[in-house]
Amino acid sequence: MKFPLNTNTGRGNLTIIFSLAIVALLFMVPTYVQNTYALHIMILIFVNIVMGSSWNILGGYTGQYSVGHSAYFGMGAYTTMILMQFRQIPPWYGVWAGMLAALVIALIIGSICFRLRGPYFVLASIAVAEIFRVSALNLKNITNGAEGILITEIPPLTINGSVITDFSSKVPFYYTGLVFVLIVILVTWLIQHSKLGYFFQAIREDQDAAHSLGISLTLYKNTALGISAVLTSLSGSLYALYVGFIDPSTVLSLELSVSIVLICIIGGIGTIFGPIIGALVLVPLSEALRSNMIGQSLISSGLVRAESPFGTFLTENLSHAHVLIYGVLVVVVILFMPDGVLGFFKALSAKKHKEAA
Repeated sequence: MKFPLNTNTGRGNLTIIFSLAIVALLFMVPTYVQNTYALHIMILIFVNIVMGSSWNILGGYTGQYSVGHSAYFGMGAYTTMILMQFRQIPPWYGVWAGMLAALVIALIIGSICFRLRGPYFVLASIAVAEIFRVSALNLKNITNGAEGILITEIPPLTINGSVITDFSSKVPFYYTGLVFVLIVILVTWLIQHSKLGYFFQAIREDQDAAHSLGISLTLYKNTALGISAVLTSLSGSLYALYVGFIDPSTVLSLELSVSIVLICIIGGIGTIFGPIIGALVLVPLSEALRSNMIGQSLISSGLVRAESPFGTFLTENLSHAHVLIYGVLVVVVILFMPDGVLGFFKALSAKKHKEAA
């Protein structure tokens, strides 16, 4: 007697094997890739994956669309940098302090803002981030105001007198970013496959129905925000240490909060791999726009003449038009890929499988 094969189990095993292979390859990248710009792009991708995945816990699984997550990103960045620059506390301790500060702030904010729903909560989250940005500008004795905080050297990481790494190259930041990504993905997976995740998704689908079933909206919304804020502060600390400079317009801006949300919208909200895909799309696009690589490629390929009006526009303005490009990209995704890039390809694969059957 033959039993039908469990295709879901087979696909799950293949996904696990494929994911482990990708992780193994990523750990080997610095050994074979010596190009510092390539490592730079990878580190930025890791930072953006952590940001997007952290927001996804609150916005994707719980349905609370915060557009003020730069507050927690900046909290991690400023706490780590202030402790290191002015108190000589090594960053691997400052990161924990940043996580604790983000958690405390998140619980305070959540207890106030979660009384609101829908667009009112979104506006409240924007207001909170703006309060933090303005505070950082004016608290010059603590944050150095608009001048920001600049570090020129990170103390080496030592254990029992032995130097583990000295942060003199991009490689330590690469591995730190990769470990942070794995931590955030693991946390997301555990939430998705736990009772806590089911409660989050119940709140996302229908808050009133979830409340009628005995799910405490205040408790679980604040739990989601706390987890999201703590993980977001990790990305802020890593970014601050890697770049070596922070100021309110960089780590506490509304543009940063919007970029965090875009990562999930483009990749796929409420999925584990959606923020990864979103980061893989947005970071190279941002770098290509910043360096005007797109315009130069079109001109060098002969598709556009440099002296033409369009060529002049590409040369002079495209590097400053990233916000416009992001807006166009979001419109395209919402119109043609409402579930993000990941959802689009899943639907396409399901359609082909159904046609083949």
